[in-house]
Amino acid sequence: MAPEPRLARWLQRVEARLEAALPASDESPQGLHRAMRHAVLGGGKRLRPMLVYAAGAATGADESLLDAPAAAVELVHAFSLVHDDLPAMDDDELRRGRPTVHVAFDEATAILAGDALQALGFSVLAEESRAPDALRVAWLATLARATGAAGMCGGQALDMDGTGAALALAELERLHALKTGALIRAAVRLGALAGRADAGTLAALDDYASALGLAFQIRDDLLDIEASSEQLGKTAGKDAAQAKSTYPALLGVDGAKAALARQVARMDAALSGLPGELDPLRALARLAVERSH
Repeated sequence: MAPEPRLARWLQRVEARLEAALPASDESPQGLHRAMRHAVLGGGKRLRPMLVYAAGAATGADESLLDAPAAAVELVHAFSLVHDDLPAMDDDELRRGRPTVHVAFDEATAILAGDALQALGFSVLAEESRAPDALRVAWLATLARATGAAGMCGGQALDMDGTGAALALAELERLHALKTGALIRAAVRLGALAGRADAGTLAALDDYASALGLAFQIRDDLLDIEASSEQLGKTAGKDAAQAKSTYPALLGVDGAKAALARQVARMDAALSGLPGELDPLRALARLAVERSH
């Protein structure tokens, strides 16, 4: 089967699992639950869940085992966006073409919604009865490492510390390897763990995911200066307005595009020696680097 029909099917699966996992909007406390649903069900690329399914397909995982980690990684991603948009962080008013959670509700509700979404992501994994205990523990450890100070939260702290400063390229790469890349790497690993991938396969897929995380961020930086807010679904030009170091700022537009091409080549090389069904992983890499929003 071509990658596109599979991606469409996987998207339906994760949307259904997210809908089932989220509390009903008419269930008390209604305001919190509405905010959680606003954060998660308002669209989005769903790249991270798709990577779970694609890595599972590449390693022969039972597809029914992939719904829980796919939903979990998206719930944690949604939590990070809610908190990232807060006035104390990036102070953004637009996400996925809609008001951010603290604008649509209020700051306190947004903080609580983010906290609740993170907890819900881990609950979805812990309560997946179809997965063996050892797999659930490995999933939980993977997602915890990617979320905390050694991953996404650490990257956000570096981002805040670096605002207004001129970062060296190595510092910028480390920042984004944590803030953006850690959860992308975790998504790939969650799917591969379900497929019982061996150490060599896990290492190759991790290299692919690391390159994808950097490529995704470079493309994000380019879009921030080349696309409109309407195209992006979020405020364009925020990086320059907040004096953030970006790949185009450090390397120039042409240099950033060359860096993007190097990460594409790295992804191709990482997948080249692997057996299994790799077309979905390749398709997701193309979507990430060619996207217009």
